[in-house]
Amino acid sequence: MLVVGLSFSTRLYKITEPPHVCWDETHFGKMGSYYINRTFFFDVHPPLGKMLIGLAGYMTGYDGTFPFIKPGDKYEHHNYWGMRGFCAVLGSFLPVFAYLIVLELSQSHTAALITASLLIFDTGCISISQYILLDPILMFFIMAAVLSMVKFNQQRHRPFTAPWWLWLVLIGVNLAGALGVKFVGLFVILLVGLNTVWDLWRLLGDLSLSLVDIAKHFLARVVGLILLPLFLYVTIFAIHFVVLNKSGPGDGFFSSAFQSRLIGNNLHNASMPEYLAYGSTITVKNLRIAGGYLHSHWHLYPEGVGARQQQVTAYLHKDYNNLWLVHRQDNNTSQSGTPDLVRHGDIIRLEHKETTRNLHSHLHEAPLTKKHFQVTGYGTNGTGDTNDLWQVEVCGGRKGDLVKVLRSKVRFLHRATGCVLYSSGKTLPKWGWEQVEVTCSPYLKETPSSQWNIEDHINPRLPNISLSVLKPHFLEILLESHIVMIRGNSGLKPKDNEMNSKPWHWPINYQGLRFSGVNETEYRVYLLGNPVIWWMNLATLGLYLIMVAVASVALQRGFSLGPKRMEHACVLMRGGGLLLLGWLLHYAPFYTMGRVLYYHHYFPAMLFSTMLTGITLDILLKSADLLLHPPYSDWLQRVGQMVFLFTVLYSFYLFHPLSYGMTGPLAHEPGSAMAGLKWMDSWEF
Repeated sequence: MLVVGLSFSTRLYKITEPPHVCWDETHFGKMGSYYINRTFFFDVHPPLGKMLIGLAGYMTGYDGTFPFIKPGDKYEHHNYWGMRGFCAVLGSFLPVFAYLIVLELSQSHTAALITASLLIFDTGCISISQYILLDPILMFFIMAAVLSMVKFNQQRHRPFTAPWWLWLVLIGVNLAGALGVKFVGLFVILLVGLNTVWDLWRLLGDLSLSLVDIAKHFLARVVGLILLPLFLYVTIFAIHFVVLNKSGPGDGFFSSAFQSRLIGNNLHNASMPEYLAYGSTITVKNLRIAGGYLHSHWHLYPEGVGARQQQVTAYLHKDYNNLWLVHRQDNNTSQSGTPDLVRHGDIIRLEHKETTRNLHSHLHEAPLTKKHFQVTGYGTNGTGDTNDLWQVEVCGGRKGDLVKVLRSKVRFLHRATGCVLYSSGKTLPKWGWEQVEVTCSPYLKETPSSQWNIEDHINPRLPNISLSVLKPHFLEILLESHIVMIRGNSGLKPKDNEMNSKPWHWPINYQGLRFSGVNETEYRVYLLGNPVIWWMNLATLGLYLIMVAVASVALQRGFSLGPKRMEHACVLMRGGGLLLLGWLLHYAPFYTMGRVLYYHHYFPAMLFSTMLTGITLDILLKSADLLLHPPYSDWLQRVGQMVFLFTVLYSFYLFHPLSYGMTGPLAHEPGSAMAGLKWMDSWEF
């Protein structure tokens, strides 16, 4: 009750402060609004977290009208506290779950209380739980999965009883939850997977079990830990697609067929001429996922990047600059009667509607893909040269075949150089507005990157047909949305001037994150772990390894440790080993990631590190009788516990303004609440 009370009160205190948008609330609050308004959007994370945020807002009377444009925007009369409160409640369960996990692993209330107090009074855990973010939701499911796993392990002597099934099913539900919030949920799935493999290996060595019994155990785990989570995960996406049925800002990332599902999209129940004709205004979409629309604008390629001509890129959003006019090679498109249709093998020119330059290529190298040729916009009012001519090729077609709008896969072969129009999927630097590079590839193999379809098609001189024939089925949209998410995730490269933290920064608490406010007139919140707690965690990691090494050597050399010491060694190796593995699985993979990383990515690993600290410090204090005889050893143990508690509480008293808001002078100025506490130059409060 004490842990629950303290945990909820520290998280829910000042939950409505500051009454403006903080840090990533601008993304996740906005996405919650999209669910309430049923507007389709694209995000690199699976949908469960945003769905729950939207649901929490909806249940507490938020109407989905606040725009969440940028951090610092005032909420005014909008009901934002429900979404923040929901995240804070889930964040409040973390110390409770940690208490129960450590209690289960060590059978020691002291270890559990040490762990809970570290998490309750950690400024970082408080800050990350108090805002509309995915992190508290993700960590809730991770910790719930670990708790269920530890409880399930305790039921090993009572297989197939009701509690055994309950914990098995709960592991499955929480794994689906963790993966449904962020792909980081894969790490906890790996932890549970390794634990299950070890468990089955142990059962295989139990000679009292028949092979039929072992098969039953195996099948139960397949159902509970693979089929059930998979079913729930797919269900999350099914709900996501049913709820988001209106066109929105995410349409352009998806294929034309996907977009035709969305109410309000120009392809939904649309009608347009069926076959491509000369004189038509069109948009051309690349068929690689997130390949973009063929696009140009008035800006030129910079000095030293190929010829200094107009940029041609691929752009993921619908835009007026995506429109192109289709002309014959000799320019004489008739203006009256029925227009001629474009056929497989025809040679055409594409003129950019806004700038009147032609789609053009030549033997200069492309900006990023150096083995390809540059594509530019060239000429004026549609007058250019022979490098503007492209041959239309329908994939799988024969000479004379017509080009069907939306359905034909088309390639554009450059007549002069023999290369093929190509979207590389690479993001151009600042000068290219971070749009996607378009090149002309000398490699003629058919790939989605070199295939295009005609999406919009405007020609008032042709009859329109309905497009409702395109609707894709559920598995197609499920697969497509995953490929788009994975591409989006790997595309999150660090920007030039952006704060990008390194994984080695995190355990040493090198640098935090500004949640709100910069100057002294503003309400400032800074995400930074309580340094005393984080450094204690780091020191204890080393201490844990030393203690395990000492215990292992003692056991190996045959020292008689006594029943109590044996129990301690067992808890250290089994319980501590599981938590160390959890920490490694949630931390080490970040060293291999190419995407942009932030300080808050360390928090799931930090939970495991803190639980390990609880177990290690408890056993260290209980080993006081190695130094002193009772009752002095008991006194030493009590003094150690008191010093620990005082240190944690006093450090929380010093650093709590980081979480609950600082106003007035900055830390390095006199008269500041944080004066003298800026222990590292890299902290920015």
